[in-house]
Amino acid sequence: MNRIGRVVVSNLDKVLFPAIGLTKKEIIEYYIRIAPDMLPYLGGRPVVMNRFPDGVGNPGFYEKNAPGETPDWVSISTRRSRTTGNSVRYIVCEDLDTLIWLANLAAIELNITLSPANDPEKPDVALFDIDPEPPAGMADAVRVARALDDVLQGLGILGYVKTSGKKGLHVVIPLRPGYSFSQVKKFVHATGILLSREIEGVVSEFSHSQDPGTVFVDYLQNSLGKTMACPYSLRPVPAAAVSCPLRWEDLAPSLRPEDFTPATMTSRKDDPWKGIFHNPQRIPVK
Repeated sequence: MNRIGRVVVSNLDKVLFPAIGLTKKEIIEYYIRIAPDMLPYLGGRPVVMNRFPDGVGNPGFYEKNAPGETPDWVSISTRRSRTTGNSVRYIVCEDLDTLIWLANLAAIELNITLSPANDPEKPDVALFDIDPEPPAGMADAVRVARALDDVLQGLGILGYVKTSGKKGLHVVIPLRPGYSFSQVKKFVHATGILLSREIEGVVSEFSHSQDPGTVFVDYLQNSLGKTMACPYSLRPVPAAAVSCPLRWEDLAPSLRPEDFTPATMTSRKDDPWKGIFHNPQRIPVK
């Protein structure tokens, strides 16, 4: 039996990313190394796991409810589903042991809600999901993200950018208290409409989100219970890309999601998003 801290770990040699031979042991080691940067984003928030017990080459599954074998030292936030009326027992990852336990479950991807567990109706971040549809690619996403940054700066708003870990970018705004999801969604949508009018190829409506060669400014995740990939989370893609916080000056047309992996993240010196929740912003709402 192998134990790391309070966690009994198993199947450490199992390959979970077959394209690059990345094992569960290496994934656990990555999350241990990145924990000081990652835990501030996980703490106090419900987690939705995307688990791949047989590796990312096989079907995985999303899991909201804490599994039956959840240790009693793992924090739980219980919330009643508006859709089903059932209670959902979300995991809240407050410490390194919980993060290791999640990794041992083959929870490759950790998604966090846009509101804290103690006030779920009130978002404390706004999310712009900039999603290029092939043949549009990362260079197009970068162009749109830079234009979005110009709009936000014009409004006196500081946004933070990260790779989604897949084909696009996320721009996140930490919010002052008091906004509703409806207000945040309307603001993000209105900003997307503005960009669509100013930049050829940008779309702001879901009905056009899969039009070839477009870049969709997705506002729909700004809803109760919706999530985003946690900063520093792995994504279930062959290269084991990470959803990586960036500085705005890091954005370049040559940016590639696969440049940010467990193998490359160890060379980073600091977290570009450090202190994000100490710098809440005001957004214009009606």
